[in-house]
Amino acid sequence: MEKEVLELVARFRKLDTTSISDAMDKLGIPGGLLGIKAVNRGTRICGTAYTVHYVPCGQIKGTVGDFLDDVEPGQVVVIDNAGREYCTVWGDIMSVTAKLKGVEGTLIDGVCRDLPVLLESGYPVFSKGWYMVTGKDRVQVDAVQVPVAVSGIQICPGDIIVGDETGAVAVPYARAAEVAAVAESIEETEEKIIALVKQGVPLKEARKQTGYHHLQTKV
Repeated sequence: MEKEVLELVARFRKLDTTSISDAMDKLGIPGGLLGIKAVNRGTRICGTAYTVHYVPCGQIKGTVGDFLDDVEPGQVVVIDNAGREYCTVWGDIMSVTAKLKGVEGTLIDGVCRDLPVLLESGYPVFSKGWYMVTGKDRVQVDAVQVPVAVSGIQICPGDIIVGDETGAVAVPYARAAEVAAVAESIEETEEKIIALVKQGVPLKEARKQTGYHHLQTKV
């Protein structure tokens, strides 16, 4: 990755998804990925998006996971499977391979499978759930590194993806530096509130002093 990208990712790695979401609200940028949760609790992802788009199979069956050979270390695989719950697009072989390659994690608008191996590997997967039925001969990859959608949010190749135990957000790369700066400011303000409360200041007064109720208000 280029130095500028690495520096941005490093800044987002220090932030939680709630602060990033509040910052995006303030800037009027949609980015919260509704329904996406960490499959293995305690894991976190932060990196640039490598996007994958799936469609239902036709008469000629396509492939499902060969794209993984092209994903670079530090990238987050973002899979648009249109929220399908009847078949999976990620499992044990993909998780083990991705971890060996140094891939940051995988985020799926859909479901995954093979939880025992996935959990044991510690590889971060964020999805809308899990189900055992394979995607082979049901869906196929029709494009990679194109704009995709997760929970109604457009994600482009190179966008910043952050996921933690609260959920996941997608930050358009063109606005990433701006979002990071606002999120950092929000976290600083919230730390001040906690410090004031510990000093005995009533919560209502601490929030008033720091402008808490308008931290996320759109400018």
